[in-house]
Amino acid sequence: MNPAPYLEIHQSRKHEPTPYEIKLAHTLEEIFTQVGHELTDVVAGLNDRQVHTPDGAPWTEQSFRDEMHRLGA
Repeated sequence: MNPAPYLEIHQSRKHEPTPYEIKLAHTLEEIFTQVGHELTDVVAGLNDRQVHTPDGAPWTEQSFRDEMHRLGA
């Protein structure tokens, strides 16, 4: 009998999360819990909390999509 497949939480991670990635993840969790899941909610929530893009600019829907793609999400 084969063991049940499992998911290792960090199986696709190539490095330890940076402080930016940790802050972004915690802020996204807060937004999903308190504000909503729609892209417009997420972008507004990040900007309202002054958690900006890696280059310091406010988030747009496109910059959020691009960053999630870059991070492998």
